[in-house]
Amino acid sequence: MMNQQQPYTGQIYQPTQTYTPAATDSVYGSTFDDEPPLLEELGINFDHIWQKTLTVLHPLKVADGNIMNETDLAGPMVFCLAFGATLLLAGKIQFGYVYGISAIGCLGMYCLLNLMSMTGVSFGCVSSVLGYCLLPMIILSSFAVIFSLQGILGIVLAALIIGWCSFSASKIFISALAMDGQQVLVAYPCALLYGVFALISVF
Repeated sequence: MMNQQQPYTGQIYQPTQTYTPAATDSVYGSTFDDEPPLLEELGINFDHIWQKTLTVLHPLKVADGNIMNETDLAGPMVFCLAFGATLLLAGKIQFGYVYGISAIGCLGMYCLLNLMSMTGVSFGCVSSVLGYCLLPMIILSSFAVIFSLQGILGIVLAALIIGWCSFSASKIFISALAMDGQQVLVAYPCALLYGVFALISVF
């Protein structure tokens, strides 16, 4: 014969005394005070952002390879937005071109640097360095807001800014990837990329 089921004798809405809920410490960790800060979890380090910015603004300063070799896209995104905003102030709505050329340029430099270096480089590192070195181009586009760059002064200023950007980017790449003696080879494709941004700023 089949055993009959025992009826439930407890209260439906009240748990039995044998049930003990787990402590919140075991579920959520020790305390919320031990949680890391939100910016640290997102990988945003303002000290490293400031050091990278100073490295770009001071081309003769020696770059720290450990800081430059990390993937940080917070600063480059801000600089790309600032570059697009200054172009917008000059009457040029070029946000799509800025991000499109940046993506294609980063992909090309990623392939080129992986062929040239012995250690290899990540796509995020290439994007980070090229984005930080876009900072002098914001100066050029800011001048375009005030006066026209379509003249001898504009050409000279654009050439200086292109040299500044490419020199800073190549210096960071050779320090992060230990590519001694190859700065000119790295600076040439960087100059081609930043030359396109200069053309957008001037014309």
